[in-house]
Amino acid sequence: MCGLVGYLGSKDALPFLLEGLKRLEYRGYDSAGVALLNEGNFSIIKKKGKIANLEAELPEKNLSHAGIGHNRWATHGEPSDVNAHPHQANSGNIVIAHNGIIENHLEIREDLEAKGIEFKSDTDTEVIVQLLDFYMKENPKVFFTDAVQAILPKLAGTYGILFLHKDYPDTLIGVRNGSPLCFGLSNGEFIISSDVIAFATYMPQVVHLEDKEMVIIEKDNYRISTFKGAIVDKELENIDKQQTTASKGEYDHFMLKEIYEQPRSVLRAIRGRLLNEEGNTKLGGINMDVRDFFDIDHICFVGCGTSYHAGLLGVYLMESMARIPSTAEIAPELKYRNPIVRKKTLYVGISQSGETADTNSTLQEIKNKGGKVIGICNVVGSSMARMTGAGIYVHAGLEISVCSTKAFTSQISAIYLLSILMARSKDMSIHAGRRLVKGLDEIPQKISQILEQKDRIREIAKKYSHFNNFLFMGRGNNYPVALEGALKLKEVAYVFAEGYSSAEMKHGAIALIDPECASIFICPDDNMRTKNVSNIQEVRSRNGRILAIVTEGDTEICDVADDVLEIPATEPELTPFLTIIHLQLFSYFIALELGKDIDQPRNLAKSVTVE
Repeated sequence: MCGLVGYLGSKDALPFLLEGLKRLEYRGYDSAGVALLNEGNFSIIKKKGKIANLEAELPEKNLSHAGIGHNRWATHGEPSDVNAHPHQANSGNIVIAHNGIIENHLEIREDLEAKGIEFKSDTDTEVIVQLLDFYMKENPKVFFTDAVQAILPKLAGTYGILFLHKDYPDTLIGVRNGSPLCFGLSNGEFIISSDVIAFATYMPQVVHLEDKEMVIIEKDNYRISTFKGAIVDKELENIDKQQTTASKGEYDHFMLKEIYEQPRSVLRAIRGRLLNEEGNTKLGGINMDVRDFFDIDHICFVGCGTSYHAGLLGVYLMESMARIPSTAEIAPELKYRNPIVRKKTLYVGISQSGETADTNSTLQEIKNKGGKVIGICNVVGSSMARMTGAGIYVHAGLEISVCSTKAFTSQISAIYLLSILMARSKDMSIHAGRRLVKGLDEIPQKISQILEQKDRIREIAKKYSHFNNFLFMGRGNNYPVALEGALKLKEVAYVFAEGYSSAEMKHGAIALIDPECASIFICPDDNMRTKNVSNIQEVRSRNGRILAIVTEGDTEICDVADDVLEIPATEPELTPFLTIIHLQLFSYFIALELGKDIDQPRNLAKSVTVE
């Protein structure tokens, strides 16, 4: 989950590193640091906290032409100056920065300590640099690149690592094993990073490393090989600038900006994919046609967090619309119970970044067992996109805020498109298909209508900002929305919130109902409305505080709820697009009222690239 950036070229390295770290801060902000190589010596500056803390300590001038930088999301060892990266070998010869987890670090550390090696930090990362340094002392004639290759088999776990050696000032090495790494080049300048956004401003093209690959970048040249030394040829890919640049513009936070981008992001997700006359959709990227759908008797959605909630909605849609038995799985839970992979199951991986380690490793395990896998992701050229080779890009655009908003509605857009496509190949009539396609086409405009209620939502959020306990409740298609709404509030406001099926309330959650517990009911005009009204009455009779999200004009619920937010009328199947917008804004404004760090909540990072 940490961010890596390295530079090698003829210019001053520090501005490139600092800009790269700022662009990568979404990946971790527990600490940050840089190591600069100048005239045979390293200057290492690292500070606990955000990049602003590091920036205050940096020299005004720097003549280094090589360096590496790091944003940390702590795994082993608390956030501190000492535990911040880069880490330096005791000899002073080598520095490294690392993203991932070295699972056998204790074993390596104990072995090195028995040989007299002292450690300065509590991190798993330091064992890498001390191990490499020890190996080069024991083998004084070995080249730097050969030494790196020699120690990699000793490291268990997932990692992306950058290496610099003071005796090899024109060499920068990057290795990847389960943690993303790519590099850009232009006119003899090289920048290597965890994410292309770190260098998209400077570089027109990118090369992505795959697992078990390393790049040796030298002055005006580079070569890629496997860990075993076999040379790998790769094509340069053009960088999509629109996917890699973002600013807050007129908004105070990226989260609010991205909420307001949803009319456009949903439109991008569905544009060109709706067939109005046929009452159908088209998805060329899944590499399947109508005949292939007849061979599918089960669909399994795989994801984590917000992406899992999108997949859970997919279960409801696939079963109700396409009549295909479906399940949603939290990716690592599926992987580590040794998945039973079936020939006629379609596995759909979901990830905003396409770099979610848990999800990607689960999909790879399914592929290894012969399963058919497609992906739903936002980032072109991501690990998921390259691994699956088939799927649906959601075209949400760059999402900076750690709390995912527009990615969720774009993901469910893709799931609706897939559900309609599969339903029309089975039992769905052309009339039903046209109804849903028309409704889907109107969703961006209806999201805009909800955004116009911003002041009303802010007013209600202020009223609820003193509550410490929230229950989010919905049924059917809006049960996953209840889970997602609760997650948003937890992430951004640090408030305890739990998502429930309204049907489950009487099976335990009702014990929590009292005047100090806020109940958020998602009850639009659909086939679950009557049941939800009964649940609201049960909370009202126990003096619970109720905020209801309803379809405009629902006077019955207005009479029993303390507060009401309205969505425009839409097809019952499509209400999750609209109910979630209210919950996103509700969470945002509560966090704003409480003075929380909205775009970078504590303990969280945007891309979870470690298991």
